[in-house]
Amino acid sequence: MGSNQTWITEVILLGFQVDPKLELFLFGFFLLFYSLTLMGNGVVLGLICWDSTLHTPMYFFLSNLTIVDMSYASSIVPKMLANLTMQKKTISFAPCLLQTFLYLALAVTECTSLVVMSYDRYVAICHPLHYAVIMSWRVCTILAATCWIFSFLLALVHITLILRLPFCGPQTIDHFFCQIMSVFKLACADTRLNQTVLFVGSVFVLVGPLCLVLVSYTCILFAILRIQSSESQRKAFSTCSSHLCVVGLFFGSAIVMYMAPKSRHSQEQRKILSLFYSLFNPMLNPLIYSLRNAEVKGALRRFLRKKTSV
Repeated sequence: MGSNQTWITEVILLGFQVDPKLELFLFGFFLLFYSLTLMGNGVVLGLICWDSTLHTPMYFFLSNLTIVDMSYASSIVPKMLANLTMQKKTISFAPCLLQTFLYLALAVTECTSLVVMSYDRYVAICHPLHYAVIMSWRVCTILAATCWIFSFLLALVHITLILRLPFCGPQTIDHFFCQIMSVFKLACADTRLNQTVLFVGSVFVLVGPLCLVLVSYTCILFAILRIQSSESQRKAFSTCSSHLCVVGLFFGSAIVMYMAPKSRHSQEQRKILSLFYSLFNPMLNPLIYSLRNAEVKGALRRFLRKKTSV
């Protein structure tokens, strides 16, 4: 690094660049959605822990997903809310990189968790007689731990590559958080290696898992169509359709964000996409699973009856 280059110590997050009055409205709007995200996922997680009928591999992975969603939103939204109420919208460079690391790690964890959940449904519907043996608690624990470890290691690779770059400005990020492609623009060096690794990683953790999910659900569809009981068919379709809704929302927005050509979307559109999969998607997940899942709704009714009878 040359003598005229200095490592920047803080970054200005430009955010949404709207009228100050509108910023207060956005603060209230996003705070409401963030609160609903924490409350919705917290309720689902609490019900799974409380109700013994939900102590199955399917709900074990769902509880894992709720933890990922709450952590994912919490890695981005609090700082975004704080900046909406402050004139000086800055973040120190080290916390900025930490935010980049956490959102990358948690996004990949959600991606791999959705693949594991599709595999669980595949085994449950296509191999019901062997389900208890294949999806033992030991296997479930290993699969969940692998999702977390793999994701944090992959995020660490990206952060390590970022740290080898000299950062001497500009000091502004045209985003509401330290999104990795925006961080690249702070470097005063060639970032083609970083961009290539990010693209390859995106293909590996988005396209590959999406193909696995689609294959799993194709097999599940054929298995459901062979079920004789219409009630069993309805229950299987209900459970799987909830998961497919979540998969479609997450993978769709992430693929558009990281794999579409840059010229196809303006920076403001990218901000909205980021907002969708960092705040709205985690908020919608518990609603999708609870509204379309009779077992979760049954557990909630039992919990409320117990509380009212006390």
